Amino acid sequence: MAESNWNAAQDLTDFMETTMQKLQKRFQDMSDQLVSRMDEMGTRIDDLEKNVADLMKQAGMEEPQSSK
Repeated sequence: MAESNWNAAQDLTDFMETTMQKLQKRFQDMSDQLVSRMDEMGTRIDDLEKNVADLMKQAGMEEPQSSK
Protein backbone atom coordinates (compact mmCIF):
# COMPACT_ATOMS: atom_id res chain seq x y z
CA MET A 1 0.00 0.00 0.00
CA ALA A 2 2.83 2.41 0.84
CA GLU A 3 4.43 1.81 -2.55
CA SER A 4 1.09 2.49 -4.23
CA ASN A 5 0.80 5.82 -2.39
CA TRP A 6 4.38 6.68 -3.30
CA ASN A 7 3.70 5.91 -6.99
CA ALA A 8 0.54 8.01 -6.93
CA ALA A 9 2.43 10.90 -5.32
CA GLN A 10 5.24 10.58 -7.88
CA ASP A 11 2.72 10.51 -10.74
CA LEU A 12 1.03 13.63 -9.37
CA THR A 13 4.39 15.36 -8.97
CA ASP A 14 5.37 14.49 -12.55
CA PHE A 15 2.02 15.70 -13.85
CA MET A 16 2.27 19.01 -11.98
CA GLU A 17 5.85 19.55 -13.13
CA THR A 18 4.88 18.94 -16.76
CA THR A 19 1.87 21.22 -16.44
CA MET A 20 3.97 24.01 -14.90
CA GLN A 21 6.57 23.68 -17.67
CA LYS A 22 3.83 23.95 -20.31
CA LEU A 23 2.38 27.01 -18.59
CA GLN A 24 5.81 28.63 -18.33
CA LYS A 25 6.46 28.05 -22.04
CA ARG A 26 3.05 29.40 -22.96
CA PHE A 27 3.60 32.49 -20.80
CA GLN A 28 7.04 33.06 -22.35
CA ASP A 29 5.62 32.70 -25.87
CA MET A 30 2.86 35.21 -25.08
CA SER A 31 5.37 37.59 -23.49
CA ASP A 32 7.65 37.39 -26.54
CA GLN A 33 4.69 38.03 -28.83
CA LEU A 34 3.64 41.05 -26.78
CA VAL A 35 7.15 42.54 -26.84
CA SER A 36 7.33 41.98 -30.60
CA ARG A 37 3.99 43.71 -31.16
CA MET A 38 5.02 46.63 -28.94
CA ASP A 39 8.25 47.02 -30.94
CA GLU A 40 6.25 46.97 -34.17
CA MET A 41 3.84 49.57 -32.78
CA GLY A 42 6.76 51.81 -31.80
CA THR A 43 8.18 51.58 -35.31
CA ARG A 44 4.81 52.41 -36.82
CA ILE A 45 4.41 55.43 -34.54
CA ASP A 46 7.88 56.66 -35.48
CA ASP A 47 7.01 56.30 -39.17
CA LEU A 48 3.72 58.10 -38.67
CA GLU A 49 5.45 61.00 -36.88
CA LYS A 50 7.95 61.28 -39.74
CA ASN A 51 5.18 61.24 -42.34
CA VAL A 52 3.22 63.95 -40.50
CA ALA A 53 6.35 66.10 -40.24
CA ASP A 54 7.02 65.63 -43.97
CA LEU A 55 3.44 66.54 -44.85
CA MET A 56 3.58 69.65 -42.67
CA LYS A 57 6.84 70.67 -44.30
CA GLN A 58 5.34 70.18 -47.78
CA ALA A 59 2.33 72.27 -46.76
CA GLY A 60 4.64 75.06 -45.61
CA MET A 61 3.69 74.67 -42.00
CA GLU A 62 6.07 74.83 -39.08
CA GLU A 63 7.31 71.48 -37.81
CA PRO A 64 5.78 70.46 -34.49
CA GLN A 65 8.00 70.68 -31.44
CA SER A 66 9.51 67.31 -30.60
CA SER A 67 9.00 66.06 -27.06
CA LYS A 68 12.17 63.95 -27.28
